[in-house]
Amino acid sequence: MKRFKPILIALIAFGATACETPPSPKLPELTFTHLPPLTLAVSDIEVQYSFKPAMKEPYVDHVFPVPPQKALRQWATDRLKSRGGTERARFVVIDGSIKEDKFPIDQSFSAHFKKEQSERYEASVEAVLEFVDANGIVKGSANAKASRSTTVREDASLNDREKLKFELVEKLMADFNAEMEKNIRRYAANWIR
Repeated sequence: MKRFKPILIALIAFGATACETPPSPKLPELTFTHLPPLTLAVSDIEVQYSFKPAMKEPYVDHVFPVPPQKALRQWATDRLKSRGGTERARFVVIDGSIKEDKFPIDQSFSAHFKKEQSERYEASVEAVLEFVDANGIVKGSANAKASRSTTVREDASLNDREKLKFELVEKLMADFNAEMEKNIRRYAANWIR
């Protein structure tokens, strides 16, 4: 029995380490402070939401490392700055959803020799920046929307899935940023300082 004790301890130790959950990936913070601010001739900037997350399947934006709704708020905080004026700006989040479609996976013998895509994520964002006078009348606006999608292989690890989800939102917001800045400069040039 004494001879088997070290082997038994080694097997128990190996079993304990084999069951450990890998640590969550260290994802960067999604910010827009590396971009120059859009300085606006307004007294203040308010963020509002007309979008309400569904919080149930097939919508999964609420379980993403950075939900698009949160990324839009961060965009407004980092990019929009007030410089003073008689009107105020209102940034309204219209959409920030991500829909998950699950694909059927081949369960036949031949499936052991190939890896399939198991999920598809379709993400979309939309927001409008309004310039409102003291009477609540909208004097000008600029809006933007963006959408992106990606698929996930059935054998992707949890860490790979989290990284893929983060990158989907990151690229989605890069598209939104380019579109919104272009539209602000085109349709709301009177408020840019």
